[in-house]
Amino acid sequence: MLTSRKIEKLWDDRQYTRILDELISPRVESVAKPELDQAPAASAAALALIRLDELHQAHAPACPKLIRALVALQEADGGWGDVALTALCLRALSLQNGHGLTIDRGMAYLANLQQPAGIWPRIPIRRMPADALISAFVLFQLIDNPSFQNAVDFSSALSWFESHRWTLDDSVKALWDHARLRTPAPVTTRAPAEPSWS
Repeated sequence: MLTSRKIEKLWDDRQYTRILDELISPRVESVAKPELDQAPAASAAALALIRLDELHQAHAPACPKLIRALVALQEADGGWGDVALTALCLRALSLQNGHGLTIDRGMAYLANLQQPAGIWPRIPIRRMPADALISAFVLFQLIDNPSFQNAVDFSSALSWFESHRWTLDDSVKALWDHARLRTPAPVTTRAPAEPSWS
């Protein structure tokens, strides 16, 4: 497992693929590795930030470099090249209560690509067919993020997975099951009890 010093050294040496390979191999997100391989610098920066946060090393010297890299790599449309990578980058930038224009633009990108049924396409073109694996990856990354929940049609995404969960292949099911563990509990309000006159 990479330490904060090792991550910083590999980052400074521009060994993005090595960072990505070492950080993703033990994780459930590895099912989306082909998509993440398309942009190794952004993928490595995002995964490194997530891992440093998990290690309670958000203060590590590498973190500001990684954040600046992600902000610089954001494309004009608000995404990072594709739907899966955008979700991963948004998760990384949202850690430690991150917020701002970069995150807002990324959330709008995901909202614009969401299909009417509630899930996302593999290729970032709204009229392309929806893809369950990419959608499960998006939800795994952002399901507990309030900005994401407000930006997209969150209830439709959850409903789609709940209604299709028996048809999901093993990779999609694994991501969805992990995402569901972090699903915010629905807020329910109880009506005040009626007074009893008996």
